[in-house]
Amino acid sequence: MNVFGIGLPEMGLIMVVALLIFGPKKLPEIGRSVGKAVRGFQEASNEFQSEFKREAEQIEEAVKSSAELETKHLEAAKSEKEAAGSSPMT
Repeated sequence: MNVFGIGLPEMGLIMVVALLIFGPKKLPEIGRSVGKAVRGFQEASNEFQSEFKREAEQIEEAVKSSAELETKHLEAAKSEKEAAGSSPMT
């Protein structure tokens, strides 16, 4: 088990030190506060990831549509040039 890079022995040592510092009455309250903070951080992280993915998809779509338009303009210019080159001069 590895939480935030802390193994089981380290977690046990932290719990013993916290028990000695805060006492058994305050420890559950502190645990709830830490749990809420971690949950809030996870939710914010997930929200940031989804927002980042959404923006990346929008940028990708914009680049694709821009590339398609540019290709169409190049093809139109090429066909105009060919049409102008093949018309007889008087």
